[in-house]
Amino acid sequence: MTLLGDIKSEFQRELSRQYSASETEVLFEIFCEEWLGLNRSELRLALPNAVPAETSQKFRVALQQLKSGIPYQQVLDKALFYGLEFMVNSSVLIPRPETEELVEMAITELGTLTQRRAEGSAYGVVASGNRLRIIDIGTGSGAIAITLKKHFPEATVWAVDFSEAALETAAKNAELHNASINFIHTDYLNSPLDGKFDLIISNPPYIGKDEADEIADSVKEFEPKMALFSPVDDALVFYRKIAADARCHLAEEGMVLLEINQKLGPETLALYNNFPSAELLKDLSGNDRFICVRS
Repeated sequence: MTLLGDIKSEFQRELSRQYSASETEVLFEIFCEEWLGLNRSELRLALPNAVPAETSQKFRVALQQLKSGIPYQQVLDKALFYGLEFMVNSSVLIPRPETEELVEMAITELGTLTQRRAEGSAYGVVASGNRLRIIDIGTGSGAIAITLKKHFPEATVWAVDFSEAALETAAKNAELHNASINFIHTDYLNSPLDGKFDLIISNPPYIGKDEADEIADSVKEFEPKMALFSPVDDALVFYRKIAADARCHLAEEGMVLLEINQKLGPETLALYNNFPSAELLKDLSGNDRFICVRS
């Protein structure tokens, strides 16, 4: 018989070299909520209780995976993003809070654009020909594209990625959320863009190869390097291509929203200096994190 309190003690002892006490506490709470349905208050009262053998084994396996460096989201095969659960695995990046900020900006901007178009129409509704057209470049798990589709069901959304494995995961997530997304398997850097878009949004690979030593092993070893690191020495290669495409493929009143390398804020912004409006914005931690461009 294994007591829940004993499992907690084992987590604290075995993970002490990798995580702080508070981080370990949070991890333990996450697994308790997932497998035992206990919130934080209930967990405190349940520590003296015995845990079923099957569940106890789940905790042991999870502990070994965490010790090996596997992110807890991959242990659970899912991650929470903007209030929605997404399937994650080693073929896709785990969605980050900063990307939630990017999506929040997109929802606000698209909401304003939709309202403006509705007010400008004869009947106060957006005509089908003026419905939003959105493209997500480097979609990974599909978190950005699917979240935007859920908030703007009438929009047409495309999602591009070079990784077939990532697109398979994204397609499963789209099915999970009943979201109709046009997934495109292509090498974006070497492919032409077709059509006009109200929003070009992207969180592309932006870590320079010279920054590899600064990235945590738990990220480098268990998340796809293709989605993390620029494929060439130029860390801004995706932003140059997006800037070139936006000049021809951004609709009237359209916008580009990008997550960027915090070390290259001014350099990235400079690529968009020939647009009517281009801003470098900070994330909630005060780091240069986003570029917002308007046509």
